[in-house]
Amino acid sequence: MTPTKWIRIWNERLPDVPLTLVAVSPAEAFGVLRDGGADAGFVRLPVDRDDLSAIPLYTETTVVVIPKDHLVAAVEEVSAEDLAEEIVLHPLDDTLAWERLPGQPAIERPATTEDAIELVAAGVGVLVVPQSLARLHHRKDLTYRPVSDAPESRVALSWPQDGTTDLVEQFIGIVRGRTVNSTRGRPQTPEQPKATAKAKAKAKAKRPDAGGAQRKPGSGKAAGKNPRGGSGSPKGGKSGKPRRRP
Repeated sequence: MTPTKWIRIWNERLPDVPLTLVAVSPAEAFGVLRDGGADAGFVRLPVDRDDLSAIPLYTETTVVVIPKDHLVAAVEEVSAEDLAEEIVLHPLDDTLAWERLPGQPAIERPATTEDAIELVAAGVGVLVVPQSLARLHHRKDLTYRPVSDAPESRVALSWPQDGTTDLVEQFIGIVRGRTVNSTRGRPQTPEQPKATAKAKAKAKAKRPDAGGAQRKPGSGKAAGKNPRGGSGSPKGGKSGKPRRRP
């Protein structure tokens, strides 16, 4: 596959952490992960979940690789039945789970998909593979068309269960489309402990205004009272000039 987009995002977000790509065959991928040859890898399902974690990403379209001047190149899509008269190459590293391979078998099975592509270019037969492999081995003299009823291949991101590091989590987040501001896939800031009710009450008691309003030194008025309400006069007293007695 071609993880160009994800590599670009990684380099933008973590420019000081180099990311090295290692190309391996499908048969070698799981061994490389288990042996520590890679921290994570794109593999084809199924994955042994006993020691590996995996996140399914997408299902690939299956295509038939043909010469550009082949009759099939004239249509948009074919079925397995349309290939009944064709010699369909079946490389030893085939990634599709066929119940019955379409077409006519070749005399020998090519060792690799790359070898099978060379035979297609030589006019020996056709090859049915996941679309990414057709793109990987692209040649100017070949093309491909979707096969409607062929087995499909599911791609997943996999990594050792005991190797789920912060950097692996970062890469998982990038592949899954999380934004740079997402809190998932990166180390979390430890949550500060919340103050208990007892601690809050103790802190409140230490504040200068604890226990209600206080009188200001040298003042005969209560804090927060309206002076016109008579709070600074004796109880029942009135302001104004004294009345004359008759």
